[in-house]
Amino acid sequence: MTARSRMTRTAAALTGLTLATGLLAGCGTDPSAGGEGGGNGEKPVIGVSVADQKSLFYVAEVAGIKDEAEEQGYEVRITSANNDSNAQVGQVNDLITQQVGSLIFTSQDSTAAAAGTRAANQADIPVIAVDQRPESGEGELATYIATDSVKAAYDLCTWMFEQIGGEGQIAILRGVLGSTAELQRSEGCQNALEENPGIEVVAEDVANWDETEAFRATQNILTANPELDAVFGESDAMALGAAKAAREAGREIFSVGIDGFPTMFDAIEDGLTQATMAQQPYEMGRLAVQNAIAFMNGEGDDIPAEQWQDTVLINAENVDEHSVEDFYGPDARSFG
Repeated sequence: MTARSRMTRTAAALTGLTLATGLLAGCGTDPSAGGEGGGNGEKPVIGVSVADQKSLFYVAEVAGIKDEAEEQGYEVRITSANNDSNAQVGQVNDLITQQVGSLIFTSQDSTAAAAGTRAANQADIPVIAVDQRPESGEGELATYIATDSVKAAYDLCTWMFEQIGGEGQIAILRGVLGSTAELQRSEGCQNALEENPGIEVVAEDVANWDETEAFRATQNILTANPELDAVFGESDAMALGAAKAAREAGREIFSVGIDGFPTMFDAIEDGLTQATMAQQPYEMGRLAVQNAIAFMNGEGDDIPAEQWQDTVLINAENVDEHSVEDFYGPDARSFG
């Protein structure tokens, strides 16, 4: 997920990445350099394709990738698709043409995931998927690193239902349809709903992981549902948008999300939102580089096909006991 998973706040100043060109050069990489894998002639370059560099999840993932690659003495060539599936497929093909030694791939959606993975497979480049992955049969991954979004959503929704007394009306704000995180988080909350017959879903809308879209969607949902008790945002950004819409309307609702963004920690402390499931994108990025190096060196046989990462429930009772840097890396508070 993921699926993912995607707050739309620009963080280019922190990462020093140039988004306008679509190519982000990390660890001193020169896109025109020669040698094995397009690198310095000694080690292959690690290619990286991410969906965007607006989402704090992806910014933290890239920060982890860059830090680990630098420590290991490898170059990375990073591209950002700016949430354009077609652009991402083209960028992956460009990385393949540059003969990268491995591909760390966080796709925009299932279409980009399938096309990019198949292209890398044809070039015998190992694909380390992070957060998103192609549907079954649409390409072979060396490994898949992701949050267990089904469990995260199930645990979060179950907790929320307990907090509102086991009955009431809720709305669900969904991420990019068809993305791994959206599918898994929808499944997880649905599993919780099946165990809680007193909870009624009165509205669902797609807000594409975006706070502004969630704000507007929730405005309409609140108008149509004067007795709404809670909103499950499949990302922190959407939970924040929902909470802000409710505050503007003078309504009190329970609002929860999944990500663990710095802004969500602050919102929980301020009472604007009630909980998040904090992911570990920085460590996922570091792990992806470690795996990429292992596969390039022919040492990846013991790496599992799926590597599920735990989340931590952050709420008003324990927010002071956790640091956002534990999840999003040492520079988390500078992300925009």
